[in-house]
Amino acid sequence: MIYQQLFPKIDSLIKTKEHIIVAIDGMSAAGKSSLAALLKEAYGCNVISMDSFFLRPEQRTDERLAELGGNIDYERFLEEVLVPLKAGNSFYYRPFDCSVMALSNSIKVHIHPLTVLEGVYSMHPYFARSLNVNAVGDINVFLSVGENLQRDRLIKRNPALYDRFINEWIPMENAYFNHFKIVEKCDFVFDVETKQ
Repeated sequence: MIYQQLFPKIDSLIKTKEHIIVAIDGMSAAGKSSLAALLKEAYGCNVISMDSFFLRPEQRTDERLAELGGNIDYERFLEEVLVPLKAGNSFYYRPFDCSVMALSNSIKVHIHPLTVLEGVYSMHPYFARSLNVNAVGDINVFLSVGENLQRDRLIKRNPALYDRFINEWIPMENAYFNHFKIVEKCDFVFDVETKQ
């Protein structure tokens, strides 16, 4: 299995810490949600998706969208999720619902030995800087995928949004990865195409 090195690391840390965070960042269609689901199945852990923290309409200014890593609501993610999570407290957060372009009902999250933060921008440096830590995750994972497989997966997943992924979102993600050197900050880098 491609992720076989990750599980022993999680098992080891869980024995030494009251609760740990695994952050899974990486390219669109590289399998971040699938890995998070695998960890949830194995550990019964909490999974918090960055997709729940898309910008609300009033936040989508030209200035904000031009900011590297600015197309997520990193302020709300810090306040609603990371601050209580790092303190070891249960918390509530309100996912953003793209179908109605508004926040939906609150979800309560009970503290668990393992929490997975899944999605592009889960390693945004704003989080570590605000919390005065080196990294938000105790384990940081990056998933990559080749361009052809990425495009095949995206068009199968949502043909209506394919052009936006290619022309808008993926360039923004790549700029974030490169500028903040996200890959270099990870404990594990998995290429889902080569299975390494």
